[in-house]
Amino acid sequence: MGLPKTPALTVDCVIHDPDGRVLLIRRKNEPFKGAFALPGGFVDIGETVEAGCRREVREETGLEVAELTLVGVYSDPGRDPRGHTVSAAFLARLPAAMPPRAGDDAEAAEWVADWRGEALAFDHAQILEDAERLASLAAED
Repeated sequence: MGLPKTPALTVDCVIHDPDGRVLLIRRKNEPFKGAFALPGGFVDIGETVEAGCRREVREETGLEVAELTLVGVYSDPGRDPRGHTVSAAFLARLPAAMPPRAGDDAEAAEWVADWRGEALAFDHAQILEDAERLASLAAED
């Protein structure tokens, strides 16, 4: 008897530079080909969500992130048109605005000052809003 069919596990990462810009990729593939998205992807078997997040950021942007803060878990069955996915979304900061280098399934990677003016893939606008709320609460402490 095998395991029951369950949603696929993914990760997304919100990365800000010291100037408050956010690192976004342009998707190379469908769904949302050409749209901005957070760096992220599917967690591999045997991998923690934290390790998967760091790997996806490295593969898609060429950047290394260390400390991760959980933003939330996003599980709306309609969040991905390919099927039901659940994402563990994290927040990371870089000490300097290092230039990203697109790789893997990212067509481009760039620092974006006003992400609200962009059409974002999946539920990434909600994740960014939640990450900003979390960051502002942490700044108050």
